[in-house]
Amino acid sequence: MDMPLNLFKQRLHQSEPQIGLWLGLADGYCAELAANAGFDWLLLDGEHAPNDLRSLLAQLQAIAPYAAQGIIRPPIGDTALIKQLLDIGAQTLLIPMVESAEQARQLVRAMHYPPLGVRGVGSALARASRWNSIADYLDRADEQMCLLVQIENLEGLRNLDEILAVDGVDGVFIGPADLSAAMGQRGNPGHPDVAAAIEDAIVRIRRAGKAAGILSADQRLARRSIELGANFVAVGVDTTVLMKGLQSLVGQYKTLDTPTRDGGVY
Repeated sequence: MDMPLNLFKQRLHQSEPQIGLWLGLADGYCAELAANAGFDWLLLDGEHAPNDLRSLLAQLQAIAPYAAQGIIRPPIGDTALIKQLLDIGAQTLLIPMVESAEQARQLVRAMHYPPLGVRGVGSALARASRWNSIADYLDRADEQMCLLVQIENLEGLRNLDEILAVDGVDGVFIGPADLSAAMGQRGNPGHPDVAAAIEDAIVRIRRAGKAAGILSADQRLARRSIELGANFVAVGVDTTVLMKGLQSLVGQYKTLDTPTRDGGVY
């Protein structure tokens, strides 16, 4: 059996942006529905959605036949958890709340086998190696791993250049929701000060030769990020898409008192 290639990582080096969707419904059937829609990548959220290892595995399996590439965001950049996520077949991880170059270096080590890193060797038990059916998995796995770090507070923003200098960090994702909150503009990522900080970060990321990413349900902000060079951009969240669709449908037949919020991150 051949090694599964990380097409998402390959495409990061191309100029065309990859358009993604955030998945929070924590269900394999819903993930397959999103994969069928034609997105380039799908973020399986383990930080804020009710996911565990088994639900993340089910979603990876559901989207595997499709062109969309699955990315997992764990709740924390823990070495043991990263090992488990890689073993179930994840090749790209987005780690939240990265604040320093030292933290980034530890994450790089967690993503790779010795001697480059500290990933535990348990390939006979791992879906990633197809239970040792990929004969050279241990020799070739590292080249397919893709590490994205999420900068979403003022400390991370201050240390951005040092984080960008860490070998093994493939891309940096700017978290507009937490960043706007940290800047005193919670729920308002479009505020001029927040927008300026995000734009400056994207330019610095791309200048350093790394991939830049962001999530914005605001089409204007998403398109502006692409103009600046962001090359993995999530443009919506499945829970929001479903909720708005449901509210629109029921609103055709009855008056709703449920408020909706447009223009935010999610």
